[in-house]
Amino acid sequence: MPMGLACCAIELMAAGASRSHRPVGSEVMRFSPRQSDVMIVAGTVTYKMALAVKRIYDQMAEPKWVIAMGACASTGGMYRSYAVLQGVDQLLPVDVYVAGCPPRPEALLDALIKLQDKVAREPVLATLKKAG
Repeated sequence: MPMGLACCAIELMAAGASRSHRPVGSEVMRFSPRQSDVMIVAGTVTYKMALAVKRIYDQMAEPKWVIAMGACASTGGMYRSYAVLQGVDQLLPVDVYVAGCPPRPEALLDALIKLQDKVAREPVLATLKKAG
């Protein structure tokens, strides 16, 4: 479930382009929360958008994971204002952080591989408890 909110969304689109090689198991981007298990938050999350991001996350099926892509999604970036959420981890549980402003498409692909490793290490019962 891509949440392209700012300039990082361009890099997210570049990572989904044909020139990039996506890891096995992440071939398709779903634009429906009920068909997604990973949310990629790419860019600045304002308080105005925070409720929409949270609502879409809540609509995703369990188990689900979150990638915070870029400095703005991870820490609020250079925006220290009343309107910008200082990190999406204040709203959602983040599994993998991608550094950069904006991060390269290869950094996002590396984050997907790290998330695959994290999911592979999770015990099956923990995944079932998370879903149920």
